[in-house]
Amino acid sequence: MKKRRSLIALAGAILLGVVLMGFVGAGFFVRARLRASQPALRGSRPLSGLSAPVRVERDRLGVPRIASRTAGDGFRALGFLHAQERFFQMDLMRRQAAGELAALVGAAALDADREARLHRMRARTERTAAALPPAARRALETYRDGVNAGLSALGAAPFEYLLLGEEPAGWRTSDSLLVVAAMAFLLNDAAGLREARILALEQTLPAELVRFLNPPGTESDAPLVGEAFPTPEIPGPGAFRRAGFERASAITPSASPSLRPGAPPPASGSNSWAVAAERTAGRAPLVASDMHLPLAVPNIWYRAELRFGGTRLAGLTLPGIPAVIAGSNGRVAWGFTNSAGDGTDLVALETDPAEPLRYRTPEGFRRMEVFAERLLVSGGAPETLEVQETIWGPVTRRWGRPYAIRWTAHDPAGRRVGWLDFAEAESIEELFRAGWESGMPPQNLVAADRSGAIGWTIAGPLPRRRGFDGRIPTSWADGERGWDGFLEPDEMPAIRNPPSGLLWTANNRIVDGEWLGRIGSGGSYAHGARARQIRDRLLGVEAADEPAMLSVQRDDRAVELEVWRKLFLEALRGSGEARAGEAARVLRQGWTGRASVESAAYPLVRNARLELFRSVYGALTRPASELLPEFSPWVANQWPGPLLRLAREQPAHFIPPGAADWREALERAVLDAALRLAADGPLEGRSWGGENLVSIRHPLSPALPRLLSRWLDAPPRGLPGDAGLPLAQNGAHGPSNRFVVAPGAEHRGILHMPGGQSGHPGSPYYLAGHRDWEEGRPTPFLAGPAAWTLTLTPGFIPALEQPVDEVTRPKVGDAQSSRWGPG
Repeated sequence: MKKRRSLIALAGAILLGVVLMGFVGAGFFVRARLRASQPALRGSRPLSGLSAPVRVERDRLGVPRIASRTAGDGFRALGFLHAQERFFQMDLMRRQAAGELAALVGAAALDADREARLHRMRARTERTAAALPPAARRALETYRDGVNAGLSALGAAPFEYLLLGEEPAGWRTSDSLLVVAAMAFLLNDAAGLREARILALEQTLPAELVRFLNPPGTESDAPLVGEAFPTPEIPGPGAFRRAGFERASAITPSASPSLRPGAPPPASGSNSWAVAAERTAGRAPLVASDMHLPLAVPNIWYRAELRFGGTRLAGLTLPGIPAVIAGSNGRVAWGFTNSAGDGTDLVALETDPAEPLRYRTPEGFRRMEVFAERLLVSGGAPETLEVQETIWGPVTRRWGRPYAIRWTAHDPAGRRVGWLDFAEAESIEELFRAGWESGMPPQNLVAADRSGAIGWTIAGPLPRRRGFDGRIPTSWADGERGWDGFLEPDEMPAIRNPPSGLLWTANNRIVDGEWLGRIGSGGSYAHGARARQIRDRLLGVEAADEPAMLSVQRDDRAVELEVWRKLFLEALRGSGEARAGEAARVLRQGWTGRASVESAAYPLVRNARLELFRSVYGALTRPASELLPEFSPWVANQWPGPLLRLAREQPAHFIPPGAADWREALERAVLDAALRLAADGPLEGRSWGGENLVSIRHPLSPALPRLLSRWLDAPPRGLPGDAGLPLAQNGAHGPSNRFVVAPGAEHRGILHMPGGQSGHPGSPYYLAGHRDWEEGRPTPFLAGPAAWTLTLTPGFIPALEQPVDEVTRPKVGDAQSSRWGPG
C-alpha cells in the first residue's frame, strides 16, 4: 500500500512537472513569437522592386526619415514600414469597410459586418482598382508590394493574430481603396440615418416648431462667407395645439437611449486654419490642423518624412495608402476637417405591391439585383446576407419602408486617387486640383504655399442635385429629382487669399447661398461656437507663430457656459432644496472659466445644461421617437441656440415637464446634475479631470484580462477640454493629432499625436510622444536625430500567398501624375 502511494505521488509529481514545463514552454513560445513579430530597426534588409537602396532613419519617437531615389522607392519603403508597425490596424480598416471583421474576430462582429456588407465595398473597390489609370495603378501596386514584403519579413505575424489564433492575409491593390472607404464610413452618414430622423421630426411636429428646434444655424455661427443665421423666434402656443398638446409640460419626455442621464452628447469634429504671411511673425503663411476622431492604440495616423528628388514630404500618413494625408511637401502645407457636406441621400422606392423586387424608375419598372453575400465567421458557421440593389444604390428597410441609399462612396468618383498627387503639388491651386480629383468623404481642405497664398475648398466629390435639396428622403421615380453626376472643378466652392488674411474651419457652416446648396444644406453642421472661438482668438494674435497656434488648438475656455453658469446661479437663489447651497457654492468658487481638470464647477454647469436639453428636447421630440425608434434629439445640431433662447425668454407654454416655472426647471437641472456628480463623494471634489477621464485602448483590450490589457493601453488620465471647445477632448474622442507648419519652414513646425508610432507593445517607442500630446508640449514636425538606422536594398523577399488582383484594360486617358518613376 505504501509503495502504491509512493507511485501515485511520483506520478503526480511527474504530471505536475509536465504541466509546469508546458506552461514554461508555452511562455517561451509566446515570448519568442512576440520578439519575432517586432519590426526591423537596424541593419540591412532586402526589398524587391527598389531601383536603389533606401535609407530609413527613425528618431527616438520612432518617426522614420525615408531617403530614396524616387517617389516609388519611397512609398514602397513606406508600405514596408506600415506593414511592420501597423498591419493589424490596416487589416481591421479594410475588413470594417468590406464587412469582413467576423472572419477575423468572430461572431461578435456580425452586426457590424451586416451593416457594412450592404454596401458591397469589396466588389466596388476591386472594380475600381482594375480600371485605374496606369500610373495610379502602378503607385498602389508599388505600395502593395512593399506592404507584403514588410509583412513577410517579420519573424512572426503581428501579435494580435497570435491572440486571435488567426493568420494575416496578404495586401491587395484594392485594399488601399477599402481603407479610404473605411474613413468614409467613419466620417459620412452611410446609412442615411440623419435624413430618416429629420423626416420623423417633420412628420410629427408643426413646421414652425421644427424650424425652431432644428434651425440651420444660430448667432454663434462664424462662416467665412456670409453672416450668422439668427436663432428663430420662439413659436407661440398655437404650434403646440397643432401638435396635439397644449404645452411642453404636458408631455412625458422621450425614453430614447441617447437621452438617458449620463449618456454623452455626440462628439464634435476637427479644427483647421490658415494664417496669411502678413499676419505671422516669420512672414510665412501658417497652416494648423487637429483632426478629432475616436482614439485608440495605436493611433490612426503614422508619422513619416520622405525625401526623394527635390521633395521633402512630411506629416501624417494613413496606414494602408501611399500618401501623406496632411502635412507639408516644402512648397505647400495642408490640413483637413470634415465638412459635414451632404454626400448621402435616401431614395424613397415605389415598389410593386404584387412583386416587391420591382420598383419604379423614370424609364418604367425595373427589377432589383439580388446578391448573396457570404459572411465568414471565425470559430462559427458562415451566413448568407441577401443584398438588394437598385440603379441608385443598395436597398435598406431599416426605416420602415424600402429606401435606396445613394452615397458618393458607391460611385467610382468616390474612389478616385488624386490624393497621390498631394506629394508634388507646387501651389494651393495644384493641391486643390488633387483634392477635387480625390475620392474621399467631402472635406474642408485648408492650404498655404510658399508664394504666400492661402485657400480653402472642398476636397472629394459633391453631387449635383436636381429638383431637391437632400434634406429629407424623396422619390426619384418620376425623373424630376436625382443626381446629375458630380460638380466639376470650376463649380467647387473655393476661397483664396481673403482680405482678413485668415481662414478657419471647425465642421461649421463655411458659406451661404448657392455655395451652401452645392455642399449640402442638410443641417449637419456643427454648432458654430467652436469656430467662433477659434476665429476670435486668431483675430487677437498680432504676429502668429507656431507656439501661438498651438495655444489656440489647446484653448479650453468655456465661453458659452459662462452664460449658463449665471442662469443656474440665479435659479438657485432662495432655493429651499438641501443641495442647492452646496451647488451654488461650487458654481461661484469652483469656476475657472475653463474646462480645466481642477474645475468642480465646469462639470456641474455642463451637465446641468445637458439635463435641461434632455428635459426640453426629450419632451418636444417624443412623437418622433415613437414614430422612429432610432430617432435621437441630437439630430438638432444647433440645439444650444434654441435652448439658450428658451432659458432667457422663459415662455410659459415651453416650461419643461414636471416644473411649475422656468426657475424651477433650471434649478432642477442643476440639482439633478449635482446629485449624479456627488454620488461618489462631495460635490466640491468632483472635478472635470475626474469626469473627463481619457482611456485610450487597443481594439482587443476589452476582451483581454486586465493584466494583458494594461500592457497594451495608454494609462487613463483626466484631461482638459470638451466637445464644443477648440480643445475638443471628450473621453476617447479628441484630437488625433495637432500640427502647425509653414511650407518651407518645416524645421519650426510642431506635430504631436496620442499613442505612438508602433503598434507593438514591445517596441522601444511604444506610446512614445503620448505624454507630449496629453500635456500639449510641442514636438518637432520633422523627424529628429537618428536613433535607429535601417537600409532597404534591392533584393528578393518571398511574397506571401495572396489573391491575385484582377487585371482589366485601364480606361483611356491617364489623368494621374507619372512622377513616381521606376520602382
